[in-house]
Amino acid sequence: MIALAGCSKLHRIVVAGAKGVELMLELQRRGYVRTAATANCGHPAGQYDVALVDWRRRTFKSLEVALDWLVDFLSPAGVLVVWVDPQKAAANEALRASLERRGFVIEAGTVHDCGCAVSARWRETPPLRKAA
Repeated sequence: MIALAGCSKLHRIVVAGAKGVELMLELQRRGYVRTAATANCGHPAGQYDVALVDWRRRTFKSLEVALDWLVDFLSPAGVLVVWVDPQKAAANEALRASLERRGFVIEAGTVHDCGCAVSARWRETPPLRKAA
């Protein structure tokens, strides 16, 4: 996931998923000290350069909800990497279409025995949300 995102140890990274805290601690151990899990990442303000989403063993419907919330944490130049279970081609296309609907362009992807991952970047600067 780090390779797909093109992360450096200086990037601010937010990690989402069932094992987000574990992944955050492992990344910090490896020198990615500006890493947070969604459990301790603060309020969404476009403050992260990278979002790593480990959505294995979870439903696509719950991923859609998580993405709607998570994209607000990404900076305009942010990269989103989503890792899901190995799937049929139609499910992979649904993931890609979901990201494109949210304004992302797919940059890269990889398939592995334990799942597949997709890296995406904002197509253009996301629109500002109106204050309540």
